[in-house]
Amino acid sequence: MKQSQLFTKTTKDALKDEVSVNAQLLIRAGFINKEMAGVYAYLPLGLRVIEKIKKIIREEMDAIGGQEIIMSSLQPKGVWESTGRWSDEVVDVWFKSKLKNGTDVGFGWSHEEPITEMMKRFLTSYRDFPAYAYQFQTKLRNELRAKSGIMRGREFVMKDLYSYDVDETRHLAFYESVKGAYMNVFRRVGLGDITYITFAAGGAFTKYSHEFQTITEAGEDYIYVNKEKGIAVNEEVLDDSVLTELGVSKNELTKVKSAEVGNIFNFGTAKCDDMNLFVTDKQGKQASVYLGSYGIGVTRLMGVVAEHFADERGMIWSEEIAPFAVHLLSLNQNEKAEEIYNALNKAGVEVLFDDRDANAGVKFADADLMGMPYQLVVSEKNIRDNRVEIKNRKSGAVEYVSLDNSEIVRYFGKK
Repeated sequence: MKQSQLFTKTTKDALKDEVSVNAQLLIRAGFINKEMAGVYAYLPLGLRVIEKIKKIIREEMDAIGGQEIIMSSLQPKGVWESTGRWSDEVVDVWFKSKLKNGTDVGFGWSHEEPITEMMKRFLTSYRDFPAYAYQFQTKLRNELRAKSGIMRGREFVMKDLYSYDVDETRHLAFYESVKGAYMNVFRRVGLGDITYITFAAGGAFTKYSHEFQTITEAGEDYIYVNKEKGIAVNEEVLDDSVLTELGVSKNELTKVKSAEVGNIFNFGTAKCDDMNLFVTDKQGKQASVYLGSYGIGVTRLMGVVAEHFADERGMIWSEEIAPFAVHLLSLNQNEKAEEIYNALNKAGVEVLFDDRDANAGVKFADADLMGMPYQLVVSEKNIRDNRVEIKNRKSGAVEYVSLDNSEIVRYFGKK
């Protein structure tokens, strides 16, 4: 993509009422636009990041047998009344409304009840199991405070997976497999070394759950961690009984600030029983169904990465989720830069080509703000020296490569 054709623009100043670093940077770089408190639009650069995160998640969910669907955001009141979760006293983040015909509807904050209602059509015998369905959905939650940018929004994109089984052993094995798949996701986006599977309260879902917490000063939570044992406990559930179950004492744990990037819940058979989802077992008798629910906040994950890996100049994206791998900066050398741009595109290297009529200082500042992994500089001096300059945004290391297009393509082909 040529930057001159990108309708979004960078800005030096973020919105005065935006306190979070992730939103400040993403707004300034033209990745998102603030619509209102806790609600953001995703612009071309931001959407490319979202789609790459989704691609990673999709690959990991497919690898454990997930099948992708898409449910509706509008949800009928009756489905949620069957489990008691329509009540504002149980779930306090509902957005609710009435249709013109008087029907009460809610705007999806989660999907356990609607998808279970749907599954009644398809799961009738033990032969139909296991069943694993997931989606990428825009969720709506009426949060009291939305001050952490896209890390805690009132409207956000979530990946939610639901598992159904009549075999408890197989159900629990799948639950464990999701832990591994989730850690693969966080590793691939660059957060693997600082993300922990964390014992936590289940909130409006279950008594207990497992969260995936990333250690970062940008977070809203506190967890207690033992890195050697790989144990983490959310501060909300830190008591002697939990510690005994986990086999660790409080003095072995270190308190750190963190951001929740995912969570998983084991409902057992209670949810499906409440909703009358029963099937026929091998003996022809009625059998209960086990349900698991597994979520990753896609836009939240983007916000955590944007904020955690930022420096004083801007964002630093990993190669797997950066909007473009290369930011090609032409310093009044558009003819040669265009040749390089075309060669890289032909080779399948994703390039943002800064072909704008702007001075070098503006181009370098914008490149640092946007945070593509590599900056490729084509200047008069570099051409005179028969080379191009390649800067690693994360490390700051600079390398020089021959001006020959094939050599430049070969350099990025190794990455």
